[in-house]
Amino acid sequence: MPDIPARPAPDEEWDDLLRQLRAQPLAQPRPYFYQRVHARLATRAPAAALALPGWLRRPAYAVLLGGVVLVLSGDGATLRPALQGPKNAGPPRLLPR
Repeated sequence: MPDIPARPAPDEEWDDLLRQLRAQPLAQPRPYFYQRVHARLATRAPAAALALPGWLRRPAYAVLLGGVVLVLSGDGATLRPALQGPKNAGPPRLLPR
């Protein structure tokens, strides 16, 4: 029978792998990466600003504006009956038992 070399324990394999990963140098971005990103963002910013005003891009402000429009658009029909009063203004009548 051929001699099979003994495999290391699974914990030792993981330890070896982690040691190899720690030994690798840290990743660095390519030269001028941040300048390119900043330039790309600067060219796209005016297009987004023209689409909607800044305050309308936030949903809470849009909902608040919609609520204000709904409140102010009413004609006050719910307040009229209370302001006119009853037509038969007299003492209240008791209901029979």
